[in-house]
Amino acid sequence: MSQNSVMPKVKPALIPSADGSIVILTGACISKESGLETFRDAGGIWSKVRLEDVATPEAFARDPARCHVFYNMRRARHRETDIKPNAAHYALVHLENEWPGEVMIVTQNVDTRHDRAGSKNLIHMHGTYNQARCNFCAHVIPNEGDLSVEDVCTACRKAAGMRPNVVWFGEMPMEMERIMAALTSCDLFLSIGTSGNVYPAAGFVSAVRRHADAHTAELNLEPSNGATLFAETHYGPATEIVPAYVEGLLQSL
Repeated sequence: MSQNSVMPKVKPALIPSADGSIVILTGACISKESGLETFRDAGGIWSKVRLEDVATPEAFARDPARCHVFYNMRRARHRETDIKPNAAHYALVHLENEWPGEVMIVTQNVDTRHDRAGSKNLIHMHGTYNQARCNFCAHVIPNEGDLSVEDVCTACRKAAGMRPNVVWFGEMPMEMERIMAALTSCDLFLSIGTSGNVYPAAGFVSAVRRHADAHTAELNLEPSNGATLFAETHYGPATEIVPAYVEGLLQSL
């Protein structure tokens, strides 16, 4: 949003107490405005390549070289300098820094825009492109470059097992115990830029609703598949409605 634009009026329907905890789920649409392709939109990545060919453990076992080609291309795209955090990412950092209670961000995104913006209490439930993991011993290393079947694990010294440290279809998302503990004890749950198609993240709002004192809000470009489960909804570009919603929360202090 430009400096001359006017921030939209997005007033939170319910403000948690100042020491209340906030859990924020983010999906692909928060990074879409930074220039990253989404996976499930019309014309998205899964409309161009079959996920069964590149994003499952079976695909890697069957043709690891093909998986590496796909993820090397994705990693190169994410290294491009023009793809920076946007106003929505920075607004969530501002909320984390200024809100007296705990603010946790749980992202489905495997890019590192939240990290680059400065988020600290952050869980990448689907992993990140900038790490590699050994399929044999689960050793994780930082990795910004290409991977290949020739790579050797620095821990177990086996070759052909290094893979992107991302959660493939059929695998369990990361840190689920910590996520569920936060969801079932939070005071406010925000879902930002997610389609509501992918589980278990799509079920987070239902988990929060079972906690009677929690409030739920969806901030999205358009209604998600689970929009009716939220107590409050706001729709528009993430770079506009997220900063406005955060401003409304912080003004309550």
